[in-house]
Amino acid sequence: MLKYILKKLLLALPVLLGITIIDFALMSLAGSPVEMMTGPRMSQEAIALRAAEWGLDQPVWKQYLGWLGDVLSGNLGYSYESYEPVTKIIGSKLGPTLLLMGAAMAVGLLIAIPAGIYSAVHRYQKRDYAVVTTSFFLSSVPGFFLALILVYVFHVTLGWLPSSGMTTPNTGGDFPDVLAHMVMPVIVLAATIAGSNIRYVRSAVLEILEMDYVRTAKAKGLGRRLVVGRHAWRNALLSIVTVIGMQLPMLFGGAVIVEQVFSWPGLGMETFSAITSRDYPVVMGVCLLSAVVVLAANLLTDIVYALVDPTIRYD
Repeated sequence: MLKYILKKLLLALPVLLGITIIDFALMSLAGSPVEMMTGPRMSQEAIALRAAEWGLDQPVWKQYLGWLGDVLSGNLGYSYESYEPVTKIIGSKLGPTLLLMGAAMAVGLLIAIPAGIYSAVHRYQKRDYAVVTTSFFLSSVPGFFLALILVYVFHVTLGWLPSSGMTTPNTGGDFPDVLAHMVMPVIVLAATIAGSNIRYVRSAVLEILEMDYVRTAKAKGLGRRLVVGRHAWRNALLSIVTVIGMQLPMLFGGAVIVEQVFSWPGLGMETFSAITSRDYPVVMGVCLLSAVVVLAANLLTDIVYALVDPTIRYD
């Protein structure tokens, strides 16, 4: 396993390099940040001086090599907007995003796994059709639309939940307060996770239930709970783990829209602000982090494979 992990890490290096090259090239096509500074109060000489200060007067390939050199030395640069280190910005915003993503993933899987198993066990019955229909509905509703409905119902109409932020202003921001602010964003993200994973869990369990050894277990008189829990569920985990590993990066990207709607002070909101202001260092820092998350999710999925199925060996 250790050799396999080291091999995957070595293969990840050229992938990361390629991703950063593509991201930097696409970002440069969007225009220079100094273009945002044009106005009656800013002379062309001042703009040219600022471009030279940021190194934006150089060719794109030189800008990229300079950025890459700073990254290799552990420096992601400084924000063009706030002049803060990018590492500090990402570090301060990453915690709220991980909190939101972790809670949403946990809630979504707690709904999807039992619902998918229940649907598979009662296949082609009304209960199965109801669960599958609900799954399609949850995965089809756009996140921003569901967020607006929740805000209207629970904040505007009922006044039960806050609609923005992570804590109430001028308060200590204790656990109940943070939890109240998390409810609606978590529901929006968890609905998408549950909607897509219910069908995957159902399909994986159905496939295992058709296996000969499961039929043999039924013929021996084992109850449904033992057949599903001891045989079907564990063998279906491989397919489910694959889907979950693929959805981790998608959840990381989906948080951008949700955080923007609910003004959640996380990495998604900071990314949106950096893109609109063409804050190159922050955008590149987030892109690099996103690429690392994707590669780490793939590696973590392979490791979980070996834990779920002891017969798997990485030689």
